Amino acid sequence: MGLLEDMDKRVKKFSIIDVTLAQGAAMFFVLIIAKLIPDIMDLSIWWFVGLLVLCAIKPFYVCWVKE
Repeated sequence: MGLLEDMDKRVKKFSIIDVTLAQGAAMFFVLIIAKLIPDIMDLSIWWFVGLLVLCAIKPFYVCWVKE
């Protein structure tokens, strides 16, 4: 069994609360990185917007387009 199949099997056990807690943990991890490396926050807002769009493409596709 490959890594992706193993992770997929594990993630399917998550409830909506588990997913939300994982998202919160990731958000706080990013905030810690931003506090440790303050130069990151000096980037233009458009870098963050671009990364947001890039990260949102696949979930949007899976949720709304794919049947």
